[in-house]
Amino acid sequence: MNWNPNKQGKFRNTIAEEPPLKRPTPQERNTFSTDEVPEKALLVAVCPSGQTLERTEEYLSELQFLLETAGGVTLKKVIQRLERPDTRTYVGSGKLDEIKEYKQALDVDIVVVDDELSPAQLRNLEKELECRILDRTTLILDIFAKRARTSIAKTQVELAQLQYMLPRLTRMWTHLERQRGGIGMRGPGETQIETDRRLIKEKISLLRQQLDKIDTQKTLQRKNRESLVRVALVGYTNVGKSTLMNLLSKSDVLAENKLFATLDTTVRKVVVGNLPFLLTDTVGFIRKLPTQLVESFKSTLDEVAEADLLVHVVDISHPDYEEQMASVGRTLEDIGAIDKPTILVFNKIDNYRFVEKEEDDLSPMTKANWSLEMLQESWMSKQGKTVFISAAQRRNIDALRDMLYDEVRRIHALRYPYNNFLY
Repeated sequence: MNWNPNKQGKFRNTIAEEPPLKRPTPQERNTFSTDEVPEKALLVAVCPSGQTLERTEEYLSELQFLLETAGGVTLKKVIQRLERPDTRTYVGSGKLDEIKEYKQALDVDIVVVDDELSPAQLRNLEKELECRILDRTTLILDIFAKRARTSIAKTQVELAQLQYMLPRLTRMWTHLERQRGGIGMRGPGETQIETDRRLIKEKISLLRQQLDKIDTQKTLQRKNRESLVRVALVGYTNVGKSTLMNLLSKSDVLAENKLFATLDTTVRKVVVGNLPFLLTDTVGFIRKLPTQLVESFKSTLDEVAEADLLVHVVDISHPDYEEQMASVGRTLEDIGAIDKPTILVFNKIDNYRFVEKEEDDLSPMTKANWSLEMLQESWMSKQGKTVFISAAQRRNIDALRDMLYDEVRRIHALRYPYNNFLY
């Protein structure tokens, strides 16, 4: 704006040359978005010895899905073959120079690493690349913080974030650290770091006390439900547990094609035939699930540990579903639920795709060449109770209901042998 003196020597605002403000129409107001511009990212992974390049690429695809769930966009993926990640900068010096060139050419905002970085690796990478560095754990914690809705979930996520942040405080106060000796150059940085470390420890202690109270309340709630058989849906994130929960219980649990759409435990009463039971939808698991989350979500995972029956949902259309099953198994083992009776549900058969081999093709058969019928006749059908379904298209749901009825009835008969004639 131009300020010009008038004849009386006073100043007035001359805006005649500026275009008049135009009010947006109702249609424009409805389509206007206040979302921030997505941050541009470069993904980095190390392919260690004993791991195939294809497997590493699949891991990076999952990391890209995590980034998209957090609101970012991937511009480039970088993979380096190493015996093991470099203890100083995660990748080798030559690959680090290559990442610098990509960063400058693509003008990326962040670099995301598909592993948990040590404080030293994080500090060195930030110094070398001069941009924000996120590791896999930070990204998952950010998604959990974004998805948390209830006070319980927010408390659990905050505790996990503070536990992760505590050993990494030094890199957050580089502007206060001592650069050299001499008068006036002693103390402030270290003093501030120690103050923050003490405050975070006090906050962690307070949050743990709050979660202990929540855990006590949840335990009392579960005791009040002991008269009914408890069934828990478990599985990798984004395999369709919430969709299956809505289908079986006729509820409206949030179901999206995003990772960790469900953080809060949801319990619904379900009746199959004449037999009632409680069905629980739990938080999804993921490869390299941060230990801080496993610890802070103890009250939520106790729903799985104390369930009478597990329904392990698997996305059969995912190219790496066997690795996902193994990741879920490791988490179940960590919480002491690996030996519980389990129904294995292979979901999303409507999305399953395979490459049919030609008759003159003499190359060895791979997993990609197996049809759905071949899978149903393979080892999967010999894993105890197994069923192939499509929750989205409601295919083969009756077979799952029959299987649930048989298992719940068996558990109920063991618990209440004198009421067995009712069923």
